[in-house]
Amino acid sequence: MPGSSTLPLNEALLRPGMRVALAVSGGADSVALLLAMLQRAPALGLVLSVAHVNHGLRGADADHDEAFVRDLAAAHNLEFFLHRCDTRAAAAENREGIEEAARNLRYAFFRALVAEQKVDAVATAHTLNDQAETVLLKLLRGAWTEGLGGIHPIYEVPGGRILRPLLAVKRSEIESYLVENDQKWHLDDTNFDTTYTRNRIRNELLPSLATYNPQVEKQLSTLSTLARDEEAYWQGELGKLLPSLLLPGRPVRGGGRASSTLPGVASLSIEVERLRTLHPAVRRRVLRAALSQLNQSVGFDAVEELLVLCGFSGDATAPKRLDLPGGVRAERTPRELRLQRLSAAPEQPPKYSLLVPGEAVASDFGLIFRAICRVSCGYPPATIRTPQNGDRVRLRHAGGPKRLKEVFERMRVVVSEREAWPLVEWQGELVWMRGVELESELAASVGLEISTAPLTDLSVK
Repeated sequence: MPGSSTLPLNEALLRPGMRVALAVSGGADSVALLLAMLQRAPALGLVLSVAHVNHGLRGADADHDEAFVRDLAAAHNLEFFLHRCDTRAAAAENREGIEEAARNLRYAFFRALVAEQKVDAVATAHTLNDQAETVLLKLLRGAWTEGLGGIHPIYEVPGGRILRPLLAVKRSEIESYLVENDQKWHLDDTNFDTTYTRNRIRNELLPSLATYNPQVEKQLSTLSTLARDEEAYWQGELGKLLPSLLLPGRPVRGGGRASSTLPGVASLSIEVERLRTLHPAVRRRVLRAALSQLNQSVGFDAVEELLVLCGFSGDATAPKRLDLPGGVRAERTPRELRLQRLSAAPEQPPKYSLLVPGEAVASDFGLIFRAICRVSCGYPPATIRTPQNGDRVRLRHAGGPKRLKEVFERMRVVVSEREAWPLVEWQGELVWMRGVELESELAASVGLEISTAPLTDLSVK
């Protein structure tokens, strides 16, 4: 068992009897997390296990790490969950960078452990240093408040949580703790590869900033806490304010408003005088929320251009129309600011492969798809796609197959949204559709269940 030296875990994240899988890579941070949790487990009534991902990126070194973590789990009589994956293949298939693909595969595994009820939570070993690196990275990329919130202590996933109990602990404390407990760890040489932006921040930029303020990492971590609290407050305020400010579509003669029925078009309006009465900070938030409802994310400069368009800058030469990145057109009328998404249909509709069982990040839909197969595994993958001519589905408790047009009409889905509606096809049959329950004898025969979660930037290393 670990020695007497301890680490300051955030025990508020834990509850008695919780089954927690510890994400252990073999590096110092995760090995320290394992030892610290083992020290607390008896008093807190925790049931611990170990989860390890072999990304298939470092050849024999990765296999050596896997064996080290497996032996570490066995030494403490902990259940060992292993996931091997081909990160390079996933990166190529999903058009992602290696870091992004590895992160998505890793968290897909963690979420699957929770969704399959093998554990109640997964704990990762992110430290105060990781938090500082993340905040600085977000700052350099031009993040808003939510980005400066960095790594959250708790990340909710279907069926449980992902926890970060070491966010207040410095990396120097981690290594001292391991030395005091005579515990070895593995060093990943890729942590010093300055090809990766995060490594340059860690090994070059932060040490330089520390010459100006030795507490720079602590200050950045504090900034993340303040930003998360600010963002939570603003989201609550906007939830009360937006329904009365954001008007759908365009006004029509005789009263009321009309939405466009052209494919790929969505629009909303805001009364300029209502915006004028708001504090500048609230105006920016409202405009960002409006663009978000059009599925468009833009930076600070674009929001400032909208403020000029509304005439809040006092510039008499302000334009009356503005085209923003991503196919959003803004137009100023005497009374309103009108925002319209005119996104051209892509040459190829979005399509993703979903392993059965397995998980896929479908960025075009803003969703993470998960397939659980309760009978056995090894089935052909499913396909996440949009509607095609001739598609039919069988609604639960609704008799024979129905055309998608009938289903959309029953659901009151506007025409402009139908072309991008997510579906899951498996072995030639549609087995999942957003917003309705489908009946499939094929899926039922093997216990196939499809679920989704919002796609979230986890801001992790």
